[in-house]
Formats: sequence, C-alpha cells, structure tokens
Amino acid sequence: MTQKTYEPLTPRQVQMLRAIAEQRSRDGYSPTIGELGTQLNISRTTAFEHIEQLRGKGFVSGQAGPSSRHRARSLNLTLKARRALKGLAEHSCESAGDKSEGIPLAGMVAAGEPIEAVENINIISLNSLFGAGEEVFALEVRGDSMVGENIREGDYIICRRGRTATDGQLVVAIVDDGNATLKRFYREPGCVRLQPANENYEPIYTNNCRIEGVVTGLIRKL
Repeated sequence: MTQKTYEPLTPRQVQMLRAIAEQRSRDGYSPTIGELGTQLNISRTTAFEHIEQLRGKGFVSGQAGPSSRHRARSLNLTLKARRALKGLAEHSCESAGDKSEGIPLAGMVAAGEPIEAVENINIISLNSLFGAGEEVFALEVRGDSMVGENIREGDYIICRRGRTATDGQLVVAIVDDGNATLKRFYREPGCVRLQPANENYEPIYTNNCRIEGVVTGLIRKL
C-alpha cells in the first residue's frame, strides 16, 4: 500500500512566506535572501536553506540561488502558497473572535473507581500544556499508518522542533522524496528505520532523513 504523506510548513517557513507577501504588497517587489535573513534575524545561509525547502514543497518560485545577481528580487509565491497564507489568516481571524484563552478545567473525573467530585475551575490551553513559541507547532494527520499507536486520520499532533531524535521517539521526518511522514524513529547500521504502526505498511529504511520535530502531544475531536 502506498503511504500517504504531506508537506508541513514550519513556523519559520510561514514567517518567510508572510515576509515575501507583505513586501510584494507594500513595495511591488520581493525581498532578497539577505533582506529576509535580516528581517527574521537569521543568517543568509539559513534563509537560503529555508527558501530551497519552500521551493521543494512548491510554495515559491524564482531566485535559483544566492549568486543570482539579476534575479535577486525574483522570488514569487505560488498559488499553493497564497492559498496556505489565506487559510492561516482565516484561522487567525476565527481564533481572534474567540475571546477565551482556553477551556475551563473544572477538576478531575475517574476512569476507574469513582472519586469525589471537587469543582476547581482553572483554564486549560494548548500553551499551558505544550508551551508556546516558534519551537512548537501542530500538524493534521493524514493517513492510517499509525493507527496501532491510536493516531488516526484527522487527529492533530503537537510537535517540538528539533533535528535529532532518540530511538523509539515519534517524529515528523522528511525522507528521500522530500515528503514528510509520521513514524517511530530507530537507528540501524548505515541508515535509520521509520517504523509504522500498521501491518499494511512497510518500514522506511533510509540514509537520507531529516527530523523536523518530535511529537509531544495529540489532539482529537470526538
């Protein structure tokens, strides 16, 4: 069975797309790689690497390399990128319309022996559970290769950005074909193994694997 994959946008990549869109809207032309690095407080090399990743995911076109003098402002957002930014903006507006900062946490409920009901109103939020900032991001799960871990299509995973993982951790990894996949990470002699949790899928063995983040939580709407 063919494994379903998806292309996550990291928070830094979203920042880059927004910076390009804002300058094109304001000035009529795109920022250079150097200007993007300055705006986002990262090196030119790091900015270039992010742009190349965005290009590989189909979000930007133009500006083939850092030495392209005559194409320095040729970065363009693709239709895919404009749709992604529109979706993010709509989601932000919906969130802004909700004045609450979380859901009331009214106490505890037993899943075993009944316990005394004690009302203790607090507020529970994603930030309080998983932290906040650019290092934390969420992805919607597509596919069923991890159902054995009780991770289903339509669930949302919470990830902490990182380039390394230890054996057995649940990770979002970019593999040889440039797509991302959710799997258990294991080191093997000469390669890594990305292990699914569904007998209909084969493990992925690769020596070309880039970790995008380690999964720290799961959200499901019943």
